[in-house]
Formats: sequence, structure tokens, C-alpha cells
Amino acid sequence: MDEHNIPIDIHVNKLLDWLVTRRHISKEWQKGVLEIREKINNAIQDMPAHDGILKLLSGQHVNYFHCLKIVEILKETEADTKNIFGLYGSQRMKDWQDIVSSYQKDNKYLAEVSQMLVRNISYEITNLKKQISKLGQAQSDCEKKIKEYSKTETASLKEFDALCKQLGIPGKNIRNELLELIKDLPEIYEKSATKMKTLVPAIELYEAFHEYLSGKKYEVLKTLKYVIKNGNTTTYEYLKGRKPIKIDLPEVKSPSEGTDNTSSNEIDFGDDIDFGVVNESIDFEVSSNDDNIDWSQKTDDEFEIIDHSETTSKIADIEIEVVGDSSPAMSSDNSGDNGVATGADALTLLDNPSIRENVMNELLELEAFLKMRTFEMTNESDLMWVPQLQSAPSIIQLQTLETINALTAVVSDTYNDITDKRTQHLHNLKHSSNYVDILTSNLNQKLSQVNRMKTAKADMETKILNCQKEAEEVEKQLLKVISQTKELQKNIEQDISVKYKGRIVNLVGGISALTYTPSIVKA
Repeated sequence: MDEHNIPIDIHVNKLLDWLVTRRHISKEWQKGVLEIREKINNAIQDMPAHDGILKLLSGQHVNYFHCLKIVEILKETEADTKNIFGLYGSQRMKDWQDIVSSYQKDNKYLAEVSQMLVRNISYEITNLKKQISKLGQAQSDCEKKIKEYSKTETASLKEFDALCKQLGIPGKNIRNELLELIKDLPEIYEKSATKMKTLVPAIELYEAFHEYLSGKKYEVLKTLKYVIKNGNTTTYEYLKGRKPIKIDLPEVKSPSEGTDNTSSNEIDFGDDIDFGVVNESIDFEVSSNDDNIDWSQKTDDEFEIIDHSETTSKIADIEIEVVGDSSPAMSSDNSGDNGVATGADALTLLDNPSIRENVMNELLELEAFLKMRTFEMTNESDLMWVPQLQSAPSIIQLQTLETINALTAVVSDTYNDITDKRTQHLHNLKHSSNYVDILTSNLNQKLSQVNRMKTAKADMETKILNCQKEAEEVEKQLLKVISQTKELQKNIEQDISVKYKGRIVNLVGGISALTYTPSIVKA
């Protein structure tokens, strides 16, 4: 095979060593190049106004091949200085011709452009690509954060809207709107009192069952029965047995008092909150030495029944002792009474925290009784108890699992109505001096969270735009360096080819660095 047709492949990283070992350049080439660079810096200070020269000198490192082009341009611009011997009298031409001559001595130009090629491929292009990659990653991170912020914003807004909907307020002027809601309480309590009338069958069953087991007759669930019969009267009427001449209600903080000042305290309005209900369990079990109740082996005298004949209630500093079958409403103690209901006595029963709690406890007591009956009817071990009910009143004997479940549902519905979240919120707003601040703070914090997320998203969007702009600038710079590097590669290959009688020269090992596909998504 003809040697002329065999290509010369040179690895880019070994290009300088290849040139030195084949004595195309000297090992001391850098010293001479430094002197040439100084000459170039001086020559650039005095250049003619020419578009071609301006383009060559703008934003790039002037190398030997640029100097050749500058000399060609000067042949035109300095043509009037040429003498009869073909020599130029222009100092500019002399300076650049001297630079080209210095480059060509010992092939210093070849060493310098080879070093530029290696540096561009190994460092410049690689670093620019890394910058673009980092900017792209920063953009992706910002987009992820925007999604997270949007998720948090949506969740906080939903919580805010849900609580506002639960409370029945628009959420514009939170504190005033909350205090205005207190006006809805009388209507709410009236509806709850009316709904309690549906409890009559369940209460009658409870009374009959109680009387049958104990053999005694006395009142149970006195407060519930009073509300069913008389409605949501004032505490005064409940205690005194007569309506007050005048009702002097306690002062309630008006919406004009105070502003939407937020508190640092937070409150959790989750489903597991107990709004002041005392979790007292009602024990309906009979006394037994065994864990399992055997109804067939007990007589009426052996059952342990909670004695409701003596009840002591304390309402707003007034202690009343009820003995036997007497009701609080039948109290005849009128000493020092001028017929004016004040303080807690002026509140209605469902509005009075103490009596309200008593009503809820009685509802739980009634519900527990019905659930116990359900358990007895569905437990096979209690079938022995059925014969003992044959002498019971018809109201007890006629009960079935379906009727008991229906009564239980009515009691549960009534209890859920009186402990409705909105009602509890309004009750607490009226009777707790700090509750309005806590609730206002909670709502404001949710709004603040929404606003913070919006601001954070805006910051991330701005950062994305900045990353895109910066990446576009770096990309332009990268494409320019790649173009210059390809031109250097071509010039070096041609120059070395001339030294080897036109053999094909290929610079290999850095081809991948000279390819680039834009990866930044532009806005």
C-alpha cells in the first residue's frame, strides 16, 4: 500500500508530545510564544477601522491564523504605503509581518495553536457544558419546589376554606365575623331543644327498664326531660321554677372591640377534639364476682343500680340539693330573689357551660343504656335473661333489635347535633376570652401560609428565568468556542499534512467534546 495514502491519526491529548518527539517544535517553545504575545498586544493598539479586523479581534484569543488574515487585510488598507520594490512603508504592516515571521520560526505557531486546541477540548468546552448542566439542574429543582409549594398552598387554602365553611364566615375580616356568629347561637339552641323531643320513646324505655329492675320509681335524665317539656329556658327558670322578671345577660365582647391581632398559639381543629365534654363512662353493669354476667342467676335485689334519688348540682356559685323526686325546677327557695336573672342564671340551659355539659352526659348515658340492650340481644349467652323479662312492662317486652337500633340512632343524632363542630366553636367563642384570638390566629396562619407559598413560587419562577437567561448566554459562548476549536483542528490538520507531503491527518480523541445539543428549555 502506498504510504502517501495512509492517514496519520494523532490523539489530541498527545498532540504536543507528538510534535516535540518528531522535532516539529522545540521543548522551549513557550518562551518564544510569550515574546510574540507581547508584540501582538502592542500591535493591536494601532489598527485601522475595518470590519474584518474588528471581527477577528472581538472576544477571542488572537492566534497565528488570525495574524495571517490580519496581514491580508492590511495589504488592502495599507496599499498606498507600498513602494516600487513591493515593500510596505506602513508600521502596522511591518509589526504584523514581524509577528507572523516570529510565529513561523521553529513552528512556534503550531505549538501554540495545538495547546489552544487541547485546552479548549479538555477544559473550556467541558466546563461550559458543566455550567449549562448545573443551570438546567437548578431549573429542575426550582420546578420541583414550585410543585411542592403549590401542594402546600392548596392544602392550606382548603383547610382555611373548610374551616370558614364550617363556621359559616367568608373569611374577609375574620375576628369580627367570628364575633358576629355569636348572634346565631339562640336559634341553634332552639333547634337543638326542639330536636330533643324525638328522645321521648328512648327516655320512656330507660325509665321503665330502670323502674322494673330496681322496683322503685324515681326520675332519670332530669335535665333532658326538662328541656323536652319546657324548651331551652333560662337557667333561672330551671332553678327557680318560674320565669324571671328581667334577664340581665352577661356582657359579650362586641366585634368593634379589638382587631385581627394574631396569636402565636396554634390550635388543632381535628376530629378528635373533645370540646369540654367530660369523658365519664356510665356503668350499667350489675354487681358480680365473675367477669361474665349471668342474668339467669340473679334476683332483682342483687342488681346494683345507680341511685339518682340524690343529686347535687352546682350552677354559677349556687348549690342546690335535690332530694327524692323533686326537680330543680320545683325549688321554692326565693330568699333574696328579686326576680332578676343575672350572670350564669341569665343564660339558657344549652348556653350555660355547666348545664350543657350535663345534657351531653345524659345523652351519653341514654346512648350507653341502648347500646347495652343491643349487646344483650345479640349475645347468645344472655338468652337466659329473656324469661325474666316476661313479667316486665310491655314497653320492654315489645322491643326488638331493630327498634333498639332505631332509638340508638335517634339519640346519637341528637348528641351529634348538640356537639356539632360549628356549634362548639360558637359556644367557645362566647364563653372563652382567648378562643376568638386562638381561632383567628389559626385562620390567619393558614392564610399566611398560602401567601408565603405564593411568594416562594414567584421567587422560584424568577430564579428559573434567570437560569434560562444565564444558560442561553453560556450556550452562545459554548457554541462559539466549539466553532473556533473546529477551525483550529482543521488548520492544524492541514498544516501537519503539508509537512508530510499531503498525507491525511486526523486529530482524534476529542470529537465528542465538539458536539452539543441544547438541553435548556427556553421560556
